[in-house]
Amino acid sequence: MPIDSSFTSPSHEAPSSVISEEISQFSALAEQWWDPKGPMAPLHAMNPLRTSWILERLPSSLFQQTHPPRLLDIGCGAGLASERYATLGFDTLGVDASLEGIEAAKTHLERFPLPPHAAPLHYRCDNAETLHAEKQQFDVVSALEIIEHVRDPQVFLNLLSSLTRSGGYVAVSTMDRSIRSFLMAKLGAEYLLRLLPIGTHDWKKFIRPQELDHMARQAGLRLLDLKGLSFHPPHWQESRDTSINYIALFQKGA
Repeated sequence: MPIDSSFTSPSHEAPSSVISEEISQFSALAEQWWDPKGPMAPLHAMNPLRTSWILERLPSSLFQQTHPPRLLDIGCGAGLASERYATLGFDTLGVDASLEGIEAAKTHLERFPLPPHAAPLHYRCDNAETLHAEKQQFDVVSALEIIEHVRDPQVFLNLLSSLTRSGGYVAVSTMDRSIRSFLMAKLGAEYLLRLLPIGTHDWKKFIRPQELDHMARQAGLRLLDLKGLSFHPPHWQESRDTSINYIALFQKGA
């Protein structure tokens, strides 16, 4: 699917793979993003597992440099994962196309400063295309629960690869396009249990693990690990079951 060149980035310098309707939907939730019992409650519950899973699979040598490893949290929303990354020692840049989301992220950081041991954290309202045009590169690129919301997943993965230094890492979490995900993540979570606002996800845009692996290889990324994320109330746990939520870590070839 081609990029819609009619939608411009916040900087008005580059076409974007972002879908404006998707951004509007998440922008409307910005003020509730940090409410652990609000519409983003599933992300609050999943966040410690996702970020820790990534950290545990990265080499310790990343943290033995003069400066903290540089991490891009693309599609960061109001900064749930971004704040966690900074406390884990990553020099973090949180980027999202939603101005309301970024303002909510900045407001939360002002009200609740990170602990003294945390690495730097900055936010920016923009998109991956603009960062690519600026030739920025990071040690780690994180794209959590975002690839199922972009216009073209292959183009998006190509951008993530371009934003990763040689030998660096890309983490992606998303949902499998399976019968179980349709019943539980779409019908169950949105319509029956009302855990998420109706219309949060388009099941047809969910990505099968083998499809993600294929697209990543096309983008020059090698799969290092892939695991399911399963909800066992009240916690999320790593699982062999990838039929609903899953997370993958890739490495960019040298």
